[in-house]
Amino acid sequence: MKKIGIIGCGWLGIRIAALMADEYDIYTTATTQENADALNARGFNASAAVFADYQRTSPYPEWYVINELDAVIITIPISDKTCCVSSLYNRLQNLSSFIGDFKGQIFLMSSTGVYPDISQEFTEKDVPLEEVSGERMMKNKYPQINILRLGGLMGDNRLLKNYNVSNLDFAVNHIHYADIAAAISEMIKKGTQSELYNVTAPVHPTKEQVIKAQKNLPYHEEEAAKGKKILSSKLSSDLNFIFQYPDPTFFHL
Repeated sequence: MKKIGIIGCGWLGIRIAALMADEYDIYTTATTQENADALNARGFNASAAVFADYQRTSPYPEWYVINELDAVIITIPISDKTCCVSSLYNRLQNLSSFIGDFKGQIFLMSSTGVYPDISQEFTEKDVPLEEVSGERMMKNKYPQINILRLGGLMGDNRLLKNYNVSNLDFAVNHIHYADIAAAISEMIKKGTQSELYNVTAPVHPTKEQVIKAQKNLPYHEEEAAKGKKILSSKLSSDLNFIFQYPDPTFFHL
């Protein structure tokens, strides 16, 4: 059985681990020993690792299992929108020390937040990875890396109706966590390397349509959505990928 490493086993990582556990031996990291113990209790081989450690005077220690892994999935934040460039650099330096000179498949979870908030459709070509600091740094270190720009993470307890939402007539760019795991699994099987994909559900209803559906209220299905739409057509075309949850209106079912 192949071995998969998931770095940053939070809300998304733990769901990917659970969905892939039947096919792969899973190794994970968590930010605290308490969380690592909880992951170990579920059968995931977990270690505590904190990459936002800026006080280190020596290289971050290498992951004990890295040379046994077939693929690594990185879910820790790598956006310069959440930290300054110098802090991002330190975080990625710690991360690269942790996985060393890994030559297997690597999957970096990025975000569709890299696209500007203007009303148009976006593909990967509209914002090349060279223009995104975290993506560029990781690509320079690991040329084989696959970068997945994820839409808003939804499914299970994450429902739009539970949030304070504005611009109700704007489109959602959401993705169900199960489709993220399925896309990664398909890429592992195909041996995919060095790709950049948007990963968003292909249907883009309005926020109001999604919220009303989740509240079991009537809504206008033909209402046109405003705002930006992130297209995942490259993922669908390259992998012949079929979304299990193509329409965010029905993620709650």
